[in-house]
This record gives sequence, C-alpha cells and structure tokens, in this order.
Amino acid sequence: MGILSGLSSPVDLNNLGLEQLEELAEEIRQLLVEKVSATGGHLGPNLGVVELTIALHKIFTSPHDPIIFDTSHQSYVHKILTGRAGEFDTLRQKGGISGYTARGESEHDWTESSHASAALSVADGMAKAFELSGLDRQVVAVVGDGALTGGMCWEALNNIASGHDRNVVIVVNDNGRSYSPTIGGFADNLARLRMERSYDEIMEHGKKTLKSMGWVGERTFEALASFKEGVKSQIIPTEMFPELGMKYVGPVKGHDLKSLLHALTYARDYDGPIIVHAITEKGHGYGPAVNDVADQMHATGVIDPLTGEALSQAKPDWTSVFTSAVLDAAERRDDIVAITAAMAGPTGLAAFAEAYPDRFFDVGIAEQHAVTSAAGLALAGKHPVVAIYSTFLNRAFDQLLMDVGLLRLPVTFVLDRSGVTGPDGASHNGVWDMALTSIVPGIRVAAPRDGAQLRELFDAALDITDGPSVVRYPKGALPEEIPALMQLADGVDMLRYSDDAAEGLDVLLVAVGSMAGVALTVAAALEEEGVNVTVVDPRWIVPVAGSLVGLADDHDLVVVIEDGIVRGGVGSLLAEVLSAAEVDTPLRRLGFPSVFPMHSSRSELLAEVGLDHDGVLASVRSWLEGIVKD
Repeated sequence: MGILSGLSSPVDLNNLGLEQLEELAEEIRQLLVEKVSATGGHLGPNLGVVELTIALHKIFTSPHDPIIFDTSHQSYVHKILTGRAGEFDTLRQKGGISGYTARGESEHDWTESSHASAALSVADGMAKAFELSGLDRQVVAVVGDGALTGGMCWEALNNIASGHDRNVVIVVNDNGRSYSPTIGGFADNLARLRMERSYDEIMEHGKKTLKSMGWVGERTFEALASFKEGVKSQIIPTEMFPELGMKYVGPVKGHDLKSLLHALTYARDYDGPIIVHAITEKGHGYGPAVNDVADQMHATGVIDPLTGEALSQAKPDWTSVFTSAVLDAAERRDDIVAITAAMAGPTGLAAFAEAYPDRFFDVGIAEQHAVTSAAGLALAGKHPVVAIYSTFLNRAFDQLLMDVGLLRLPVTFVLDRSGVTGPDGASHNGVWDMALTSIVPGIRVAAPRDGAQLRELFDAALDITDGPSVVRYPKGALPEEIPALMQLADGVDMLRYSDDAAEGLDVLLVAVGSMAGVALTVAAALEEEGVNVTVVDPRWIVPVAGSLVGLADDHDLVVVIEDGIVRGGVGSLLAEVLSAAEVDTPLRRLGFPSVFPMHSSRSELLAEVGLDHDGVLASVRSWLEGIVKD
C-alpha cells in the first residue's frame, strides 16, 4: 500500500517529506477503516490521531523517548508505525494484537492498562527515573478522549510542574469528547482555548506583516518578540493550567502536519515540562464516524466500511434490559437519580438522561468522584444508581468502602461488562467485582442469570435502604430465560433437581449468574451417568443464603461455578460459611485463576479456564471419582 508498505519502524519516517507524510496519513486512514470494520474496535479515536501520531514518531525517537498513550485505545496508528500494520487482521482476537498498547507486542509499548487518566503519572515517574540515572531522554504523554477529566491527571500535573528540569511533553489530544462530549468546567476551558487563534499563528502573521515594512518593521518585531510571554498571555487564556507555571503551546491544528511538526519540534527542544494542545476531530476523514452524533464511532463491532452500518443484527442485550428497568423505576419513584462516568450510552443511561435530565449526572471519567457524589446524594435523601463498567469500579473501591459502605448508604451500583468482556482484553475484563464488593460490610450483591432476573433483582436492590447494593451482569446478548422449579424461602432459585439414581452420588451445582446455562447442561449429562444433581441459583450472592448450608449438608459434593476470580469469590464465601456451620461436604470451586484474562472471545476465554460445558463436566467427573457414598 504505497508509502505504508515501505515502513517497518518509526525510523523510516525520517526519509519522508511533508507531502509524503500527508500521503501516508491517508493510507493509514484507509487501512484503519478497512481492518477495524472487519474486526471491530476503537475506530473514531484512532482516525482522529493519525496526523498527530505520525508527527510524534517523526519528531521523537521511540522507544528511546517513551510515548505513553492514555486510555491506549487511541494507539492503533502507533502500532501501525511501529511495525504491526500487517497484523491488523488479528486485532482483538485470540493470539492477535491487542486493542491497547501491550508490552509483549513491541518495545515501543510501555504500558498496557486501558483505564483512563494514568499516563501523566507514568510519565512523571519515568522522567524522575531518567533524571536520577543521568539520562537525557524525553517522555511524551498523549492525553485525550476525556482523560483530563480524571483527578489523577491533575495530581500528576502538580508533580510534573514542580520538576522544572525534567523533560515531559504533555500532548493534549483535544477532540472535545470522551465516549460522548466531555463534561465539566475543564472542558469549558478547553472549548474557549479551542476557539482562540494559536499563538504561533498570530506571531507568524505579525512577523510577515512587520517585515514587509522594511527595517523599521524588523526592529519592531524583534522588540515584540522580546516580550513574547506578555503578548502570549493576552492571546491565550490562563484558566487552563492556573498557577502550574508550565509552558503551553497551542492550540495547534491537529490534522495539519506542518503545524504539528513545528509545535512538537519546539516541545522536544524545550528544557522542562511543556504542554502541546492539539485540536483534533474524532473520526476525522471518515464520514460515517464524523456524522455519528452519539460517539463518533468510538467503538464499533463489524461494520460495512462504506456506510459504517453494522453488519450483524443487534440482539436484545443485558444493557437494554437495565435501560428499561431504570426508566420504569424512575417513573415510579422521584428519588431515583442516575450517575455515570462519561459512558451514558454504553451503560444504558442515555434514555434516562433524555427522559429525566435533571436527575441524571455525567461526572466525566472520574469514578471515584462518581461514587462519593452518590454518597452525598444518598445522604440528602435520594437513591442513586451508579452505572459503570465492572472493571472501572476497581478504581473507586476506597470510596465504595469508606464513603458508601461505612455509612450504610442506599446506593445501587449497576456493573455492566462483569465477568468476561472478551476482545477488550486484560484491563477491561470484569472478573474482580465479586471478590472486591463482597468484603464491604453490609453490602448486598446480586448476579442475575437472565433478563427477567435482572429486572427483578434491580427492583429489589432499589428497595434496600440500609446499605449499598450491587447488580452485576455480563456483556452481550441475553440468554434464554431460565425458569425456576421453585424458590426457597430466602430467595434461592432451584433450577433442577433429581434423585432418580437411588444409589448414585448427590451433587449440588451452585450456578452464579450467567453460568446457570452451563450448569444445567452439565447436570443433564451427569444424570445420564447415574448422578443425582441439584442446580441452584443463589441470585443474591452476598450475603450467602442460609438455605445453601442445608443443601450442601444433604449432598455428597458441592461445586460452585462463577465467572469471577476463584480467590475471594462466591466459592470462597460459601466455604467460609460451611466451615463455620461445621458442614464437611467437599466443596470445589470453578472460576478464573489469579490471571489477567487476555483478549479473546468470551467463549474462548471460558473454555481456556475450564468454564465451558466440557471443562465443567470433566472437572465434576474427576472430583466424583474420589468420593465414596455414605
């Protein structure tokens, strides 16, 4: 593909002039649309940083000068320029390249987490280490897509600004959005800056005008240049980084390679920390993305590259059930308010925001603030519903524990993308939420097995007034509804029961949430082999239902099947309860080991750790072999 086919590393950019770089940008944009439309991924953010990433790799020397991408979903162009263009057919697939920077893929990738607002802290630490080691190396942090709404960025900025001799280049990729338009006062300041003519543009215009006046003009320009900081303070507002004392360059046109190269060259040669403010357009150069009002194709599934239309028919999913449930609840109760951290659409709150704008709060990428703000709402008489991805609750655990849990406040957390998210990779999988939330005193945690149970358990969570509640569910299409044979007094659903094999062993399968379907197919297979099987769905996994103790005592083997980590998960909780009750029935646990599940499909990941039908069946069979019927 033209110039791109001749690139194998960023060093090759040194041989390209401006026109060739512009041609390369178009080739990369075409590659992105072609490949990401076939695999799915973060299309809009990467279309918006094509020129910016080319300029970064042209001016800085990666990996000698580390380039750190915040929320590194915007690193596809970086991957292309660092020798991975030929691997984009495998993007986000098992054994293929990650949708985020990944240290195992390339020496040019320094980080892996996809959580926002961390890049500046990483850059601060690296710059300190280089200084201590006496190394003359630049550190570049690319921050955008709303990451600067996160408080961690401002903590890092405070430290970076104090290191006047450390070379940190902060590139603000300002597209005015995160998943959706960026929220907050900082966004307003950026917007004001965005409308200003750049300092460099004004100075260049003045230079040309004055020099056209001969020697008088030249002397006048020299005099003005000596006061450039004073001039600049009149041109560019100071609200953006008050009192930090950091050099600021911008705003720079983020799709103009000449302007970018000029600004980044200045930043590279500047001694000390500096901010380069680049104005970009998410989805730039691809009409369907630019015209996508909701999120400018922030993330897509498989699409038609010409039209941008999804190629697979959308099926009812877990998130849509939550959307319907929270709207119904808000209609019944005026104390219901909803909070999200920059993801109203992905978490299912967009319809709520439209129907009840005064009761909806998007706090930007600031999960810690979201949780403690919810605590304040609850203290003042409201019942907040905090809808975030499971993996992002990790960031606000202290606030959940101390600001909500300690005060036993009625806040309901709805955790989308719990368990396995699949192609999104290690830092997006939500396998930790059950282990984390279960240690909060007084909390209730629900894991619905289907859409009907999601609605029922969410409504029940809203009725809890003496502490926090959690409703967790996975990503993707809804399974078929699974009716219960009966419901026990404490809310446990019995899904299957058999005692036909009088001499056979009795197995209790405790199916957590979405693992109910697998448990039922395994039970059917075991029954054909003469094993009596009871399948139960606890529904509320925290606290542990008392009926599970009696059921465990009546069986020869208990197996807990969950899509979270084994350590500290539901199986661990049940083991503690059975031990306290002196029930010695053997208990075995099936879940994720202590690993970071890599990018792959959900079914592939479950099979990898033995949580598919064949894996669960094989494990139960092996455990039964060692049990002797009393």
